[in-house]
Amino acid sequence: MKKVTSPAIEWLQTQWESPVGLLRISVSENPDGHARCIGLYFCDHHPEPKNWRSEMSSLEWDQRDATRRIVEQLQAYFDGASSTFRTHCEFSGTEFQLQVWRQLQLIPPGETRSYSQIAESIGRPAAVRAVGAAIARNPISIMVPCHRVVSRGGGLAGFAGGLDRKRFLLDHEAVAFGQDSLLSHASV
Repeated sequence: MKKVTSPAIEWLQTQWESPVGLLRISVSENPDGHARCIGLYFCDHHPEPKNWRSEMSSLEWDQRDATRRIVEQLQAYFDGASSTFRTHCEFSGTEFQLQVWRQLQLIPPGETRSYSQIAESIGRPAAVRAVGAAIARNPISIMVPCHRVVSRGGGLAGFAGGLDRKRFLLDHEAVAFGQDSLLSHASV
């Protein structure tokens, strides 16, 4: 097995066939087994994200505990058994992107926020387009729920994995939380 290491850190990745398509899961793991998710992408949409560590592209797929734990958490999410992801996320981005991504993690399952609400929540109400750009670069789909961000009117707007997947994820969460729909009826 090929792996990439740096002082005391190992990077691992695997693929998993989810109900919304093949996902690439990338993890950093230190020697004590503490793992952090560094990437969760739809393979057909983000085969090689721009901010990807160059070493990652040469990795072989791995199915060890660090990646298996994330797969198990994703399976529980799609089974409707859990909406909580216990694996920590490790981000690489600008300070603005980090603020936006942290804010996404505060959106509870079964709820949505608009791009303008995210901009307001980080104290940058005029930065709606910049918020949209930061969300589009979210490196950890589903676990950092960018799919819960909708247009001001409650309709579908932008998603790196495609609007059909976004609709699926929102519909899935609506069913799991006993709601009719998380989307405005005008947008469906």
